[in-house]
Amino acid sequence: MLIAVRRENTPGENRVAATPQTVEAFIGRGCEVVVEPSAGTAAGIPDSAFVDAGARVSGEIGDADLLLIVGPPGPDLLTGLRDGMAVAGFLNPLGNPELIDTMARRNITAIAVETIPRTTLAQSMDALSSQATAAGYAAVLLAASTTPRFFPMLVTAAGTVPPAMVLILCVGVAGLQAIATARRLG
Repeated sequence: MLIAVRRENTPGENRVAATPQTVEAFIGRGCEVVVEPSAGTAAGIPDSAFVDAGARVSGEIGDADLLLIVGPPGPDLLTGLRDGMAVAGFLNPLGNPELIDTMARRNITAIAVETIPRTTLAQSMDALSSQATAAGYAAVLLAASTTPRFFPMLVTAAGTVPPAMVLILCVGVAGLQAIATARRLG
């Protein structure tokens, strides 16, 4: 099986659909992996790390059996995919019915990772929790960098600066991570 990892082209998207560790796991299971040039650059992963893991770096991904992407494929990418292959990523099938219809007409298997049930059996494939964890962490860091107050209480010879008050409105995966991050900051 040939697995391709695509470079994301959406502005502001820094994620990559596979890491060198997952590439090693795929290769260990007998798969061949091709990674688009600079696929991991925005995530801080150079092409050489994928090569060291056993992948081939190439712009030719259209012959793959499985394409790993982060966001839904655009029309330009869809035209380059071969009929009968599979695409896995955050596809937003309910918000993008035209995409799913097009993929179905071309017999392209759509694997929307955000629809994988969050159960114990599927925990290793739970893409939403990992992304929500990152979002909760980033939300508190963003709040800490933009608030005019110090997050932790500071006691100095000149006096005491009271800590910032934090209100987190949800207690899902993102909220729990936000609470933990805010507590670690003080």
